Amino acid sequence: MIGVRKRIRESSRAAWRGARLFVVSLAGSITLFVFSVLSIAFVPLGVGFFTTPAVLDAVRRHAHRRRAWAAEWAGVRIPAAYRPLPPDARRGVVGDVQRTVHLLKDPATWRDLRWLTADMTAGCVSAFLAPALFLYGIEGFVLLAGLWAAYRHDPYWYGFIPVSGPLSALPAAALGAVFLCLGVRYAPALLRGHFLLTRSLLDPGRDEELARRVERLTETRHDAVDASAAELRRIERDLHDGAQARLVAVGMDLGTIEALVDKDPARAKELIGQARRSSADALTELRDLVRGIHPPVLAERGLGDAVRALALRMPMEVEVAVALPGRAGGPVESAAYFAVSEALANAVKHSGGDRVWIDLSHSDGMLRASVTDNGHGGAVSGGTGSGLSGLERRLGTFDGVLAVSSPAGGPTMVTVEIPCALS
Repeated sequence: MIGVRKRIRESSRAAWRGARLFVVSLAGSITLFVFSVLSIAFVPLGVGFFTTPAVLDAVRRHAHRRRAWAAEWAGVRIPAAYRPLPPDARRGVVGDVQRTVHLLKDPATWRDLRWLTADMTAGCVSAFLAPALFLYGIEGFVLLAGLWAAYRHDPYWYGFIPVSGPLSALPAAALGAVFLCLGVRYAPALLRGHFLLTRSLLDPGRDEELARRVERLTETRHDAVDASAAELRRIERDLHDGAQARLVAVGMDLGTIEALVDKDPARAKELIGQARRSSADALTELRDLVRGIHPPVLAERGLGDAVRALALRMPMEVEVAVALPGRAGGPVESAAYFAVSEALANAVKHSGGDRVWIDLSHSDGMLRASVTDNGHGGAVSGGTGSGLSGLERRLGTFDGVLAVSSPAGGPTMVTVEIPCALS
């Protein structure tokens, strides 16, 4: 019975999400496609140079939202292979021209536009299939409840059944029950089918993706070197300002104690207690420093228990769900742990919510960690003070990706994916 209720709940959720996708695909994709075509058509007239970057940026945000939903709702990973803007693409008229030319030369731009044409046609149909089964099934029971009276003189065809009275409404309700059962059985698969169609259109292809990954890894290697150097400087600074200063004070106290042990035993005893407290403080600071580099629970118990321990220290209510059949490599676990830690810190500081859900899983060779809060939304990757930009660069070292879904009003969902194998 519990399994049936869970299945009905999952199917109903899939139907609701399909209805949401239908509206977004119909309204959003049509609007963006029309604006994109008009903006690109106006490029030869000069006006398009000023409108095209903004329009194509909206198209990419639309595609990114679909990628995030595909990963969250159906476990379908859709890679993005956009070429980064050149560093000299400055603001102003010249910058608008440079950005427009760069965007129009990017194959991913034309792949997005091709996807828009399919999303507002076949995508709408595939998204509506899941809710259609439920809606059509409910219609059969509505006919039985009395709607048949509106068709007393002119039969209404429900499927292959003409309905004109209470007796003919009975087989309509039976057929409606069949449609509801089909919805419960196939709604999640139909939703996944929509995202598989989306992936077939947005997927850059293996060759292009490999070339982009090599390029991205080359870029993130420099970021990793800079991050490592900055981390070393932080450790040196913390050691110098914290534990080292306390240990120097302990050494000075011991020298004073040596001079006073015969002349003033009471003062020497007092200094011994002070030296003991200073040594204990230095040990605590060293432990905190080591925990910041690599938490002991992460090495001893693995990523799942380390995240659970992290959640216990949060001032918000945090629920952790772990589905990891094994352990990843140490560097990957460390990267995933600190990614979750950064996302949690952002949720505490900026979300305005009071509850967070963390999900850890591994499938298709990908370690996935998602952090969702019930805050007001509005988070943007690369936003000032959010830490997401630096997190994205660090994940790039492992060929990992970061996806942020944070509409106005919330919720905010940060998803991290790192390719790895579990032992």
